[in-house]
Amino acid sequence: MADEAETIKHGAGRPALPGRWSIRGMVAIILVAAVATLWLTNAWLTARFSENTRMRTELRSALYTGNLLSELQRTAVVPLLLARDPALINSLVSGNFSTTSARLIAAQKDIGASTILLLDSTGRVVGATDRNLLGTHYVQEPFFVEALRSRDTVFSVGPSVHGGYNFAYSRGVSSEGRTVGVIVVGADLSRIVRSWAGISDAVAVTDSGGRIILATEPRWRGLTVEEALEVRSAPSAIARAFQVTTDWTAVPPDAYVMGRAVMQTETRIPFRGWRMISFTTYESVRERVNAILALEIMGFAILLAAVFFVMSRRARVESRAYKRESADLRALNQRLTLEIAERERMQKELRVAEQTVQQSSKLAALGEMSAGVSHELNQPLAAMKTYLAGARVLLQRGRCEEALSSFQRIDDLIERMGAITRQLKSYARKGGEAFEPVDLRNALSSALAMMEPQLRSRRIRLQRSVPRYPIMVTCDRIRLEQVIINLLRNAIDATKAVKEPLIQISVSSGVHAYLSVRDNGPGVADMEKLFEPFFTTKAPGEGTGLGLAISSGIVADFGGRLTAHNVDASEGTGAVFEMELPLRQSGNATRKQEAAE
Repeated sequence: MADEAETIKHGAGRPALPGRWSIRGMVAIILVAAVATLWLTNAWLTARFSENTRMRTELRSALYTGNLLSELQRTAVVPLLLARDPALINSLVSGNFSTTSARLIAAQKDIGASTILLLDSTGRVVGATDRNLLGTHYVQEPFFVEALRSRDTVFSVGPSVHGGYNFAYSRGVSSEGRTVGVIVVGADLSRIVRSWAGISDAVAVTDSGGRIILATEPRWRGLTVEEALEVRSAPSAIARAFQVTTDWTAVPPDAYVMGRAVMQTETRIPFRGWRMISFTTYESVRERVNAILALEIMGFAILLAAVFFVMSRRARVESRAYKRESADLRALNQRLTLEIAERERMQKELRVAEQTVQQSSKLAALGEMSAGVSHELNQPLAAMKTYLAGARVLLQRGRCEEALSSFQRIDDLIERMGAITRQLKSYARKGGEAFEPVDLRNALSSALAMMEPQLRSRRIRLQRSVPRYPIMVTCDRIRLEQVIINLLRNAIDATKAVKEPLIQISVSSGVHAYLSVRDNGPGVADMEKLFEPFFTTKAPGEGTGLGLAISSGIVADFGGRLTAHNVDASEGTGAVFEMELPLRQSGNATRKQEAAE
């Protein structure tokens, strides 16, 4: 063997020497190319995936902000309702609180609030959903003091006995012009924060002073962001070593949370100067980058294996080394396959979770919208009832053709109700509305046709001022007719006590399209609260207080506005409601010019 090796070295080995050096040079080039490729790929993919992760974090923060504002707005309207409850007002005036707590507990179940307290004028709890709090004094608490000073609903944040903060809306309860107590409704924001903890790495909400009031990490509450980031366990030497070896491949971190490098994203919450700060680790970025780097390493390894295969034919030792390396590569490939499959499964679960949250938010919006739709359906139903009564009388008298006309109007009303319900179904499916060019005169005619039975039954004198040329606006015709019907219905109700009721309707155009409805009723006493939800001047049981609030929102969606004012004393009595909508310029200008010619 020694002689044979010597022969190969001095004889046959010489011609092969250039080939050996060429293979070694090729291996060196591959190694240099691999190192350069891996370095550039790591830098580029790390920056790209970090930006993608930051964008996903910003989208998630926007969703969290929407959920937080939705909970606060839902709770904000509760004190307004309870402060006008006659039973609670009577209990404060009479001093009889035997059924107050039971009534608050029933309201809590219906509304879904965290806690509800009723305080008398001295700050003592006289009614509560938690009966253990009865008799407790809160005379120095902000939610009591500020509610006495303000006539509106006030929001306050205070420390909790269990750590963290309590969030509450409060409003004074008035009787005969004096404040007799305060209603306090707590907002349960901890439930929303607990849902964040299952999706995000760390989330904190700070107030206008920079103090953390909500956080997925309980130890952060009450601290500033800088103080919260310093709350960490002392890492061991091994943990510090791992941190150094992992952080050098990542982009410079924004901060460290619990010893881990994180990117920090800040979102402004449009509520009392609050901010939401999200901390996301680079672990997902490193996993994705490492997966691609592993694939590149595997590719270069396979290329090197091919080179080693060529070299294996020159020596058995190199062949055995290649076999061992091939076995290692197969094991690495199997591990990478398992990691990729696991990552795909986690990404699929994340997509399902995000879709579930989006659907829940949409269903919550549909719940708010259903109250307005049910209010609008009552008007066609009332008109159908009147037409049916008239048709029954006509059939009894043998006037079949006139009865058929009533049935045709009932059919039109059923079609209108179907259009309203289809609009709600379309919102649930697509989340949008299809606007179209609408002649304001035609919308008025349709609304008057629907309100014709009420106008005839009262013998109301109707005066209309409508131009001959079309006045085109871009909107949803069904919702526009809903607004006009609401204005006509309010005018009819306002003239109930008038001997000679009169309603004047005017349609005009200028810079915008205008429609005004004027009645000769007593007018409106409180104009400031006219468009607030649940505010009504009608007797209990005759109105919900939603009509004008819904109408104002519809007109705002069309890009216009709905205003109201009382008639000057020199011109008589009554109220004027005016709707202003943007003109559809292309169509209106041409038609007005043709009409003028």
